[in-house]
Amino acid sequence: MRVAFVGKGGSGKTTLSALFARQLARSGAPVLAIDGDINQHLAEALAPGTEPVTAPPLADRLSELKDFLRGTNPRIASREAMIKTTPPGRGSRLLRLLGDDEVHARHVVRAGDVPLMATGEFAESDLGVACYHSKLGAVELYLNHLVDTTGEYVVVDMTAGADAFASGLFTRFDLTFLVAEPTRKGVSVYRQYRDHAREFGIRIAVIGNKVTGEDDLLFLKQEVGDDLLTHLVHSPAVRAAEQGRSEDELEPHNAHALRLLREAVDSCPRDWPTLHRHAVEFHLRNARAWADRATGLDLAAQVDPGYVPGPPALT
Repeated sequence: MRVAFVGKGGSGKTTLSALFARQLARSGAPVLAIDGDINQHLAEALAPGTEPVTAPPLADRLSELKDFLRGTNPRIASREAMIKTTPPGRGSRLLRLLGDDEVHARHVVRAGDVPLMATGEFAESDLGVACYHSKLGAVELYLNHLVDTTGEYVVVDMTAGADAFASGLFTRFDLTFLVAEPTRKGVSVYRQYRDHAREFGIRIAVIGNKVTGEDDLLFLKQEVGDDLLTHLVHSPAVRAAEQGRSEDELEPHNAHALRLLREAVDSCPRDWPTLHRHAVEFHLRNARAWADRATGLDLAAQVDPGYVPGPPALT
């Protein structure tokens, strides 16, 4: 199952991404965390109080990633012809979560209990000439070619605000958790996500964060309504971990909230045809908008009408 954490900058989405991924890992579930935020802090949040690890950035070896994923797909002639939205087809190399392949071997490190991938930081050489979405294209390609199953989890800490809608990446998830503080600014991002998500049938659930009392909770209920799944309160345990002090057990209310998140994810059945349809739709949008012109090719021809997404494609 694929989960995204989104929200306003400073809402706590990186902390919640890490708490949720750590909970999954400690339960014994196969889980991969992906740092897709322009501010790369997920590794530190996954293993607070330890020396942060650095995952070899996916975006730094995008050309090699394309070469591997296109495999022998006859519809993709070269790495230059493959863009971030190119969907898999017959002959493409598909990935299993944490499988024995060069992508996972090269890019996954362990941050505490959790395997971690990262897009990479926004480098000085990118300033003024590139946007961060070009790096997120590596994550989109990875998810497009991943065949994960029930009981496996991918947890992605996304860019802040509504930036995720600048690409088709927002359609790659079974459930998107929107972290909202009980403030007007905190719920403004929710409204943007809600409207775009409804247009494409994307499931979202709101997690109230930094709730200090009944007034905060009432505000969230009034602003978010039935999309509010649960909320977390101030956590001395999280604060202690972030300050490098000994880590305590999470407070009962917050631990229960994390269990509700997993129940919500597990209740979302994977819809492989819709997942693939969205991938194709956004590929065609990009082809028409810029990619045909940039490559000099008709990239609509990369769509394989005979491809059957999901586990059957592995055989």
